[in-house]
Amino acid sequence: MKNIIYVLLGVAFIALSAQVTIDVPINNGEIPISGQSFAVLLVAYILGNQWGSWAAILYLIAGAAGLPVFADGESGLHVLAGSSAGFLYGFVIAASIVGYLGDIGWGRSFLKSLLAMFIGTAIIIAMGLVKLTLMYDFSKALEYGFYPYWQGAIVKIIVGAAIVPLYYFIFKRNKNAHTPA
Repeated sequence: MKNIIYVLLGVAFIALSAQVTIDVPINNGEIPISGQSFAVLLVAYILGNQWGSWAAILYLIAGAAGLPVFADGESGLHVLAGSSAGFLYGFVIAASIVGYLGDIGWGRSFLKSLLAMFIGTAIIIAMGLVKLTLMYDFSKALEYGFYPYWQGAIVKIIVGAAIVPLYYFIFKRNKNAHTPA
């Protein structure tokens, strides 16, 4: 029961972080950069592979069901089929891998956390680029799905890599423990 509560709190944290957006102007339009990818990776790292993956999956289900949990309060199946779909599906794969890395103790080291956050971010971006390439072409995919995001992604990677070891230091002094404090 405790883990289910942690998963639901993780979903809520991801949903709230998705509402923290900065709109980047590009080609007479705006692309939102949100905190949702950062939150997905942080939740996965803290909850681990199994529960972190469930948090990412339930986040997508909540959005598909019409709850305004995606960036800028978006929701619905059309979002899971649209231009941001690849990024959103990438959350589940990234959560699984980053959660696994948390499970095996990478969270105790800043450098390993940095690498894990980089891997998770790379998975999310790669999945997003695949979807955008299928919709447009690779050049447009980079224009809409990589160039506006890479600097923010670096910041999120570094901040996440700093938070995770701090979390482990404060709450996880027992080296065998993994569930949140």
